[in-house]
Amino acid sequence: MLGALVSPGRSSATQRWFKRLRKPPFQPPDKLFGPVWSLLYPSIAWSGYRTFRAPPSQERTRALTLWSAQLGLNAAWSPLFFGLHKPKASLADSALLLATTLGYAQQARRVDKAAALSMLPYLGWLTFANLLNAEIVRRNS
Repeated sequence: MLGALVSPGRSSATQRWFKRLRKPPFQPPDKLFGPVWSLLYPSIAWSGYRTFRAPPSQERTRALTLWSAQLGLNAAWSPLFFGLHKPKASLADSALLLATTLGYAQQARRVDKAAALSMLPYLGWLTFANLLNAEIVRRNS
C-alpha cells in the first residue's frame, strides 16, 4: 500500500518526473508491474508463513529476521524512487533487498526447503529490478 501511495499514477509531478527519465530499452510496460507484484507477494507471504510454522530453532529465528528485513527494504523502495525521486538511494535499497532476500532463502532452506524454493521467482525479479534501477541511474546521472 505504501508503494501505491507514491507510484507514478498518484501525482502528476511524479508522472512527469518518471516520464522524463531515460529508461533502458528493456524497461517493461508500466502495466506489467502490478500483475507481477500481485503474483510475487503471495509467494513471499507463503514462504514467511511456512518458515514461521517450522519448529523453533536458531535457523528459524535467523530466517524470520531476514524475512522481516527484506519486507522492510521492499517497502522502502517505492518511497525512495517515486516519492523522493532518488534513483541512487533506491538502487542501494534494492541491492540490500536482493542480498537480504538471498540470505533469507539460504537460511530458510535449512528450515523448510519449500519456503526457500518459493522465493526463486522473487529473487529473479529482484535481480532484474536491480539491473533496471542501475540502468536508470546510469542513464540519468
